[in-house]
Amino acid sequence: MAKIQVILTTDVAGQGRKGDIVSVSDGYAHNFLIKNNKGILATPEELKKIEIKKQKDKKREAEEKIKAEEVKKLLESKKIEIGVKTGDNGKLFGAITNKEVSTALKDNFDVKIDRKKIECNIKSLGEHEAIVKLHSDVKAIVKVIAKAE
Repeated sequence: MAKIQVILTTDVAGQGRKGDIVSVSDGYAHNFLIKNNKGILATPEELKKIEIKKQKDKKREAEEKIKAEEVKKLLESKKIEIGVKTGDNGKLFGAITNKEVSTALKDNFDVKIDRKKIECNIKSLGEHEAIVKLHSDVKAIVKVIAKAE
């Protein structure tokens, strides 16, 4: 039974993920993978295209990481203050949410960060930390000061 190499164009259960190069039987490749647009033959031209794409992706990833490091330095250089409503005993009504932190970052630093990338649990007055995920390898710790309005 002849084996041929195929580049997967989508994730295929039991074979691999998109972009993987797998060796499969000739019949499986032609009758299933290629016929259903789940893979293409691994010709030298296709392999070269994939290598170029990987290099571009790696370069873009490195540039994104550098930008994330710059934003991290900016965010960690200052503190942000958020005014909150409090009760008579100094306790907050509710909590400071990641959405409020995101808005404060936009107002103070002109940096737009998705609220889903911010972790915070601020339920009292004073100085707290919020973790901002800027990149898969870069996290910034932002000082947040909760002050009574």
